[in-house]
Amino acid sequence: MSFENWAAFAAASTILLVIPGPTILLVVSYALGQGWRTALPMAVGVAFGDFTAMTLSMLGIGALLAASATVFTVLKVIGAGYLIYLGIMLFRAGGTLKAEPRLDAVSSAKMMAHAWLVTALNPKSITFFVAFLPQFLDRHADFWTQMLIFETTFLALAFANAFGYALIAARARNVVRNPRAIRIFNRTGGALLVGAGIATVAMRSGN
Repeated sequence: MSFENWAAFAAASTILLVIPGPTILLVVSYALGQGWRTALPMAVGVAFGDFTAMTLSMLGIGALLAASATVFTVLKVIGAGYLIYLGIMLFRAGGTLKAEPRLDAVSSAKMMAHAWLVTALNPKSITFFVAFLPQFLDRHADFWTQMLIFETTFLALAFANAFGYALIAARARNVVRNPRAIRIFNRTGGALLVGAGIATVAMRSGN
């Protein structure tokens, strides 16, 4: 696997992770209600949840990779379309971040478990990984090495992203409640996702 391919994966993962989904809304809700102490347990829970969903997805992709090159290619094209779809939905999301403060006092262990459950058991997580990961896999390189590198990279980014969201929500609450800031954020991220999907389609066409 080339450095360029890894860098593209890391950049795309960063864009996708910062999109506010169910996991991030949960992180923000806890941070708004209980402050910065939620950052570490929530980030750990999110990382474990992504590890669960990503491992299951990678094992399924590995089976497809071994079974059929054609099916794998079709999956990559579908994944590119999925990126474009996510970008359009994000661009149209507007300026709201629907996260209400959670005031119920719970232990760090329970917060961690809650974050893990929401992240790992969301059906969209596995669907997302199945559509997203094939864009960066090299069929001619060792699958398990790529799996280790991609998982390590994604989990480190997922941890940092959840931790950052929690700290921002706890310390700068006006930012996560500012419609203009959220709108700019959503439209920028949406445009980048659409561009990534189009670039993937163009790359496949060039082959």
